[in-house]
Amino acid sequence: MNSDRIKKGRSRAPARAMLRGAGLPLAAIGRPLVAVVNTWAEVTPCNVHLRELARAVKEGIVDAGGTPIEFNTIVVSDGIAMGTPGMRASLVSREVIADSIELVVDGHSLDGLVVLAGCDKTLPAAAMALARLDVPGLVLYGGSIRPGRYRGRDVTIQDVFEAVGATAAGHIEERDLDELESAACPGAGACGGQFTANTMAMALSLLGLSPMLASDVPATDPRKPELARAAGQRVMALVGDAVRPSTILSRASFESAVAGVAASGGSTNAVLHLLAIAREAGVPLTLDDFDAIARRTPWLADLKPGGRFTAPDLEAVGGTRLVASRLLEAGLLRDAPTVTGESLFDHARAVSESPAQEVVRPLDRPLSTTGGLAVLRGSLAPEGCVVKLSGHERVHHRGPARVFDGEQPAFDAITRGEIRPGDVVVIRFEGPVGGPGMPEMLAVTAALVGAGLGDSVALITDGRFSGATHGLVVGHVAPEAALGGPLARLEDGDVIVIDVEARRIDTEARLDARPLTPAPTPTRQARARGGALAKYARLVSSASEGAVTTFDHPTRTS
Repeated sequence: MNSDRIKKGRSRAPARAMLRGAGLPLAAIGRPLVAVVNTWAEVTPCNVHLRELARAVKEGIVDAGGTPIEFNTIVVSDGIAMGTPGMRASLVSREVIADSIELVVDGHSLDGLVVLAGCDKTLPAAAMALARLDVPGLVLYGGSIRPGRYRGRDVTIQDVFEAVGATAAGHIEERDLDELESAACPGAGACGGQFTANTMAMALSLLGLSPMLASDVPATDPRKPELARAAGQRVMALVGDAVRPSTILSRASFESAVAGVAASGGSTNAVLHLLAIAREAGVPLTLDDFDAIARRTPWLADLKPGGRFTAPDLEAVGGTRLVASRLLEAGLLRDAPTVTGESLFDHARAVSESPAQEVVRPLDRPLSTTGGLAVLRGSLAPEGCVVKLSGHERVHHRGPARVFDGEQPAFDAITRGEIRPGDVVVIRFEGPVGGPGMPEMLAVTAALVGAGLGDSVALITDGRFSGATHGLVVGHVAPEAALGGPLARLEDGDVIVIDVEARRIDTEARLDARPLTPAPTPTRQARARGGALAKYARLVSSASEGAVTTFDHPTRTS
């Protein structure tokens, strides 16, 4: 056992004394010590219930002959921080969470781990830590929130963000917004569409790091605690059989995960996160792989934000297994082991599809013949950028640039009615370095939709978009403006051409002779003041490489 290093032999008597002081009897110290890593917090419904699930996980570990060692790490709520300076902390938290798990597990020579995850960045961070540590373990997703009910229809947090824009545009009244706000989040669980949390939960199941059925079950479902207990029992089997993440994570499993994102119309944030996890695992994966896989993968799951249904609706008709079954039928699922002991093919073949369900389309009736994202390059993005395709039909846009140095000026212009149909809203200096922290911009994209401009305006940025974003939006533009990328030379009125079919994003303006626009004062101040954001800005890689702060790992060939 790894933990023998801290507990075995005469020299470890001081360590044993401290473990006894923490409440562990000698018999418990002698068993495998398994980390139960909790991202519980009272600040967000995504994670507020994880304390109870952790108890069930710990019971399962004890049942199977282990000793659970629970500790907590952080979470930053994207939905709460969205549209504020605090949103800079979100992507940075992914690195902090992964680092903190590594340090505690390594520092105490623990034998295995279960990471309980909920809000967006806790999921990829958990997978990054597992891949980096290569200690037997799994990720348990806390589950999706149930949809709220508002005037006879299901709603999610996406509807609230869009209603803010609709209120500013005079389309609805303040009292309507208040009523929607009170109904949208009925309890615990992560945001309910195929937004970033549910996208990454599906991706981790297809990577093999999460128990597929446990991930699909909603947060408040009475089945969830028993599934958590089973996860605790299962990690003991992984420890006993020395099944490490390196035996599960492979090129095949990453291709299946990317196909799942494409087929479900998932969040573009999955591009950043899967690149980061692959880097930790030493598995080769590039931005172009996402485009190649999405080109051959149909969009099948009719899920919000681009579709009609929520994650609990998907679970009710077959869940991730149903998506995997469709991918297997199409020849797009590659077999690989999973933490459950069953292979991906086993899971796909075991699905029980609800009759006459409408959530996941058959292969002969896809929502689109290609997946929900694409990678573009051109004079505005030499290193690439990501466009979200699910939720709109436009694949070409030509229009004048409306350039904003940061998110807030763009939001203010939208709410003042200064954006016109045909415009291309450009938000720069919001990349990994420029933000710093590459904030999401759901407030801006939702304001466009709420103002009735979602079908006539395009938006490009070196920042990120929320998984709840829909419309013609292009993010992750690299190199970013803060590093001298082409966006830093754009001016109002420059004609921008987005051609998704040709995978191009260009401007007709001659940029080479123009000076670089300096970063705005708030951006410079955030980088100069020190602390976590400044440290991140100095270390972070390009968005085209996953916006990571870790050094390269040896690359595997499988």
